[in-house]
Amino acid sequence: MVRVSSSISELPEDAWNQLAGPQPFLRHAFLLALEETDCVCANEGWIPQHISLWEEGNLVGAMPLYIKHHSWGEFVFDWAWADAYAQHGLQYYPKLVNSIPFTPVPGQRLLAGSSEIRAQLIAEALRFAQEMSVSSLHCLFPPEMEAREMEAKSMMLRHGVQFHWHNPGFADFDAYLAAMSHSKRKKIKQERRKVKDAGIIFEKLTGEAITPAHWAFFYTCYANTYREHNSPPHLNLEFFQRIGSVMADNILLIIAYRSGKPIASTLNFYDESRLYGRHWGSIEYHPALHFEACYYQAIEFCIERGLKVFEGGAQGEHKLARGFLPTQTWSAHWLAHPEFSRAVEQYLAREAQGMAQYIDELNDRIPFK
Repeated sequence: MVRVSSSISELPEDAWNQLAGPQPFLRHAFLLALEETDCVCANEGWIPQHISLWEEGNLVGAMPLYIKHHSWGEFVFDWAWADAYAQHGLQYYPKLVNSIPFTPVPGQRLLAGSSEIRAQLIAEALRFAQEMSVSSLHCLFPPEMEAREMEAKSMMLRHGVQFHWHNPGFADFDAYLAAMSHSKRKKIKQERRKVKDAGIIFEKLTGEAITPAHWAFFYTCYANTYREHNSPPHLNLEFFQRIGSVMADNILLIIAYRSGKPIASTLNFYDESRLYGRHWGSIEYHPALHFEACYYQAIEFCIERGLKVFEGGAQGEHKLARGFLPTQTWSAHWLAHPEFSRAVEQYLAREAQGMAQYIDELNDRIPFK
């Protein structure tokens, strides 16, 4: 049996989490917090339409799915496609998006225990897209295996790149630096010294140590970053307070202080093997503060906890010089309009060639010995 749910609250939390695995952004509590704090709702252009598969009353497959009326908060950019539709008098929105809202973190998008159920989820999503008469269906940041399964169902693949830091078992931060080339090691030491000389110290907070006052300060920093880019923040304070309560064991909050006062903050999530950098902001500018708060303090945490990978977020070629290596990402796309579908397919083929060359060039510039 197939169901389409307008809220994840209609789906059983334990069964969903069993399918989703350890990644925090796929957890029922994370997606429910987005919905119940109105960060994801019709007024914000995100309408939940989660697909689930059932056998004998048991949840056996699911996918987080949304009707979108814009392309904000996705990080796989299709604005040019929407403009092309508009130029030809066609509507690109609404569309369907299989993703985690505002979260460019690769991971499962087809929550299932077998390839057969994943294939059924893809088929049901395509059927639903046709039934709803939307322009398109997009799956953002799936693992390669799922992307290939979507390709087998006539969805087009798109390649991207992120920068991930890997921990082979460094004993400490100095051991990590020792693995780098002399010039890059010297640059990182200089950046850290600038922050230290400015009298800035850091506090790493996890679990119940994160108080409402910490969340209030973090949100001030987060919202300030959006204001500096002339954009309203996607997430509200209520959302952060909510996840701070229900997902405390997955959260690392780093706060920078100068002269005893907080001046910057960085929010990270983590699971049993990975750290995920998500949001940052400050109320004072200091040279290299961003790199220390977002990268070096987080790398120290990974080494201390034995975490194997640190995903620093979308884009950011500047991460390469700080030890983050290029990692290919995937997305899959289906367009209902046959002529636009052919045009996008040709575009993606050219883009893939360029992306492969770009990744090769990045790999030639890795900062390690």
